[in-house]
Amino acid sequence: MRRITGKIKMFAVLVCICLAAGGTVPAFAASAGGYRAVFDADYYYQAYPDLQAAFGKDSAKLYRHFVTFGIKEGRSGCADFNIDVYRANNPDLVKAFGGDLEAYCNHYAVYGKAEGRIASDGTQPAASSKQETAGTVVSSYTTYYETGVPRALNIQVAVSRLNGTVVQPGTEFSFSGTILPRTTANGYVPGPAYSNGEVIQSVGGGICQVSSTLYAAMLTGSVPASERHAHSMPVPYLPEGMDATISGNWLDLKFVNQQAYPILIQASASGGALTVTLLRL
Repeated sequence: MRRITGKIKMFAVLVCICLAAGGTVPAFAASAGGYRAVFDADYYYQAYPDLQAAFGKDSAKLYRHFVTFGIKEGRSGCADFNIDVYRANNPDLVKAFGGDLEAYCNHYAVYGKAEGRIASDGTQPAASSKQETAGTVVSSYTTYYETGVPRALNIQVAVSRLNGTVVQPGTEFSFSGTILPRTTANGYVPGPAYSNGEVIQSVGGGICQVSSTLYAAMLTGSVPASERHAHSMPVPYLPEGMDATISGNWLDLKFVNQQAYPILIQASASGGALTVTLLRL
């Protein structure tokens, strides 16, 4: 028994050394915490009104929904962890775990949280009341996307960087500059994108839905763009004329805050719903 215990301790030390040295991410068994490690029944109930009507406060049913459907839809089981955000910001884990969603939950509980890895975009799915207290809503627009695909990860990354941006009076906002270059080092992955009337695979494919949703919010809020470009083909998530494509350093979405007050941009992406809200501070 002592010899076995010693081996277990030695394995734990080796795993820690491996992680510290940037080695292979270890595999995790369900006993490491599983989906339970990132699930809070009260949070899940409050965050999703559609589940309130279906399951009430039955924690067992809420947990069953999270494991069976919710996490695959990109829903958050607790305030500080979202599977899409965690995958988008940690490409080393994607390489190690692939589509094993439970492994990501285990890794976050055992290592990721302590390492300070990004696991949340900082927004709450049911944040309308918080938006109202932050300032006066100028406009808001929502589009919808498919979860569980590479472009969804890129949307999550872009949203995490756009959310909370404040544009001061007289200054110009740049969407491309805000979300950083679309590289794997910045957390982006290959996804479908338009190029000269064709669909290709490009790192960061999908981020144009975020810029387009922002542009739609700008249109409904009478915030004129100082730079905006249409896609080479129609997009499925917005009416014609409401989209805004981004490409490299040469195509961007920009606007100058012509008001006397700062404009706060809030963005969230959860459960297939992407919302961008402009607020007057």
